[in-house]
Amino acid sequence: MIYRPLGKTGLDVSIIGLGLEHVDRKPYEQVKSTMDEALEHGINLMDVFMPGDEVREHIAKAFGTRRREVMLQGHIGATDVNQQYDISRDMPTVKKYFEKLLHLFGYIDFGMLFFIDSQADFDNVFHTEFLTYAQRLKQNSDIRHIGFSSHNPITAKKVVETGLVEMMMFSINPAFDMLPATEYVFDHSNKDFGAGLFRGIDPDRAALYALCEQKGVGITTMKSYGSGKLLSAEHTPYAKPLTVHQCTHYALSRPAVASVLPGCQTAEEMRQIVGYINATDAEKDYAEVLATVRNDFRGNCVYCSHCQPCPVNIDIAAVHKYLDIARLTPDVVPPSIKSHYQSLNTAPCIECGHCEKRCPFGVTVINNVKEAERLLGDAS
Repeated sequence: MIYRPLGKTGLDVSIIGLGLEHVDRKPYEQVKSTMDEALEHGINLMDVFMPGDEVREHIAKAFGTRRREVMLQGHIGATDVNQQYDISRDMPTVKKYFEKLLHLFGYIDFGMLFFIDSQADFDNVFHTEFLTYAQRLKQNSDIRHIGFSSHNPITAKKVVETGLVEMMMFSINPAFDMLPATEYVFDHSNKDFGAGLFRGIDPDRAALYALCEQKGVGITTMKSYGSGKLLSAEHTPYAKPLTVHQCTHYALSRPAVASVLPGCQTAEEMRQIVGYINATDAEKDYAEVLATVRNDFRGNCVYCSHCQPCPVNIDIAAVHKYLDIARLTPDVVPPSIKSHYQSLNTAPCIECGHCEKRCPFGVTVINNVKEAERLLGDAS
C-alpha cells in the first residue's frame, strides 16, 4: 500500500480506502470478508456514514481487536428514522445517532459534519449548536479531527475558509470535473483559467482543490467512479468507458487528495480496486480517454447549470446528478441517493420551460424532473 499525508492532520492514510455504504443490509459474513480483504492490503481509512444499527454493529464486530489499525470517518448528522436515511440538524437526534457510533467504536478519528451542500446547510451547522457539539467532541477526544462532506464546490469553499476543518470528503471524478487530462492541473490551479480550458466544468471545483492544497485541508473522495457511470459504455460521456484504475488515478491526481474511498460490497471488488497499486503507468493513464469527450451532449445533462435560475428554485443540476445515478439501477436505488435527493427539498415543477430554453444541450428537463420524483421522491 502507498500512504499520503492527509492535509495538516499529521496523519498518513492509504491512498485507497474503503467506503462501507455498499455493505449496508448485507450479511455479516460478507461485511467481514470485504473488510478483511481491505485490512490485508494495508488499507487504514474507512468511512461509516450509514446510521443504521445493523450495519454499524456488523462493522464493529468485523474489526474485532483491529479497531486501532484503521482510521474511521464518522458523520455527525446522519440519522435513520423509520429505516429512512436522512440528514438532521436537530441536536437531540444528532447526538443520539453519533453517540451510538461512539459507543460501538470507542472514538472516531474524523468527525464529519455531514452533507454541507447549500447555504442553509452551512448556516444550520456553523451558526448553531451543531458546530459547538462537534468542537466539544474534539475537546473530549471523542473525535480526533473535524472534517466535513460536501458535493457542492461553492459551499465547500465557504467551509474551508472558516479555518475550522482539517479535511473534506468530496465527490471527484472526471465527469464532474470535465478538465481535460492533457492539462497539468498545477499549471492552472493557482492562476486564472482560460475560457477554452473547460468543457462544461464549473471552475469553482478546480479552485476548491487549490484552496484545500493551500490551506492544508486534506481531501478524501467519494463517487470517484460516478456510481459506476464512468465504467459503463452506455452512460460514460467519453467515447469509451474509463477503467477502475483510470478513475482512481484521476482522483488521486487532483490537488490535496490523499485517498480514494470506493464503495465495495465484496472482497473481490476490493481486490480489483487495490490492484491499482501494482498497475502500470499505461493502465492508469486516463488522458487518451478524456481526450475523446463527446462533443455532442444533446439530451444529456452535464451539470453546467446554464438552465438556472429556476423560478421555483429547483436545483436542476443536482436533480440530474441523482437521477443519473438512480437510472443505473432503477429497481434498487441506494437509500443514500434517495435521501440526498430528498434533502434538496425540490419544489414541484411548474413546467414553465425556461430551463429547457436555456439548456445548450437540449435536455428534456421537465420530463427528467418528473422522472426523478418518481424514482427518488418520498413515496409516503
